[in-house]
Amino acid sequence: MPESDPYMIHVEKLTKTYRTARGELTLFNDLDLEVRRGEMVAIVGQSGAGKSTLLHILGALDAPSSGTVYCASTNVASLSGQQAAGFRNREIGYVWQFHYLLPEFTALENVAMPLLARGQRKLEAMTQAARWLKEVDLDDRGLHRPGELSGGEQQRVALARALVNNPRLLLADEPTGDLDSVTAGRVFELIERLHTGHGLTSVIVTHNHELAQRCTRVLCLEHGRLKEISTAA
Repeated sequence: MPESDPYMIHVEKLTKTYRTARGELTLFNDLDLEVRRGEMVAIVGQSGAGKSTLLHILGALDAPSSGTVYCASTNVASLSGQQAAGFRNREIGYVWQFHYLLPEFTALENVAMPLLARGQRKLEAMTQAARWLKEVDLDDRGLHRPGELSGGEQQRVALARALVNNPRLLLADEPTGDLDSVTAGRVFELIERLHTGHGLTSVIVTHNHELAQRCTRVLCLEHGRLKEISTAA
């Protein structure tokens, strides 16, 4: 898929099966998905429908059983383990329901981790991490460890860490799922601001239909297929 293609994500006839004690389980069956560059797409559906697995496949954390999966101009299904790690570090920002911050490191150090992992000098990494903490309104909390931060603050640090490498694609798996409604709204507002301000393409899995309706499109994953249920005017 060339860089000039209007789609950041192009999935065609995706199938994912697992072997279980009760036999073969088919999660996706000829699933198709296209996401244009700059879109903010929400994916909703019942628990166990495969929403997280779909994000894992898009982010080269899992492999499809069959089908075509292009993400950020890359055929992710063809990547080796090392290539997939490089692709994720370069192109994907990933936010989970739980923040997964390293408790022994400060907020600033946690944000800098992806930069240090790719070999960037520590001073440059810390400077860039500090800029991103300011982006998420936490520039005064950089020396605090995760245990000294609120749940909303921890998730904002996780968001800064996801975007510190300036990826083109943000994948968020229930990013407000562990937060109260007020804090969830504030974190989602931040995601919207960063999405627009940094020209991201975003795919967000959520059970919160009110927040989902604020996205460009809302897709429902059901019976192994995606169905569009809402489009922004």
